[in-house]
Amino acid sequence: MLKKFLLSLLGSFRDLIPIVVVVAFFQLAVLQQPLPNAGDILIGVVFVLIGLSLFIHGLELALFPLGESLAHAFAHKGSVSWLLIFAFCLGFGTTVAEPALIAVANEAAEVAAKGEMIGSTEASKQSYASGLRYTVAFSVGLAIVIGVLRILKGWPIHRLIIGGYVIVLTLTMFAPKEIIGIAYDSGGVTTSTITVPLVTALGVGLASSIKGRNTMIDGFGLIAFASLTPMMFVMVYGMVIA
Repeated sequence: MLKKFLLSLLGSFRDLIPIVVVVAFFQLAVLQQPLPNAGDILIGVVFVLIGLSLFIHGLELALFPLGESLAHAFAHKGSVSWLLIFAFCLGFGTTVAEPALIAVANEAAEVAAKGEMIGSTEASKQSYASGLRYTVAFSVGLAIVIGVLRILKGWPIHRLIIGGYVIVLTLTMFAPKEIIGIAYDSGGVTTSTITVPLVTALGVGLASSIKGRNTMIDGFGLIAFASLTPMMFVMVYGMVIA
């Protein structure tokens, strides 16, 4: 286990080097200014390095095997209903807990209050942020259900994705301008640190458990649905509360 962690640490160090080089180059060579609080920045980089390594190690140790084992178990159980219920709950639960979504929802509530779209009270902002979070979470749960059905039925992913983006573009023409940017950003923040590992493992595990399915072709694509449906639902949410 220690060896694997050290390898993760080395890999994280290699990944961080380009970022450090770019920032240092523009700060020292282009702006020609010393790094502010260099000591704090160095400590922060070390924390990021350790945290990223622990996160990757944790994914490999727990979340990926857990998602795959659950997918195998549901496939062998043969209950499509329970599999779809689990898929929805997984998408909904992981999205509600996404730190990035919480941050975006809270920021959107603050901006909406300043723009007088909602009341400036804490209750109004909390209600707006919660409504946004649960709308996105519901849409991701539904997206994972659609993705699981695609794996089970063998539907071509490109047709579903193209159809989805046609709906997104259509909704964009009718949605309030204030909600469009939030809707598009919601599609990105939902696929973050918590959702991606479990959902990816679910798709790969399910595809590898079903005879006639190709893991590379059928196992991936759930994240695309999880990015697509929040854009639709948030724009509808904006039209409803406008």
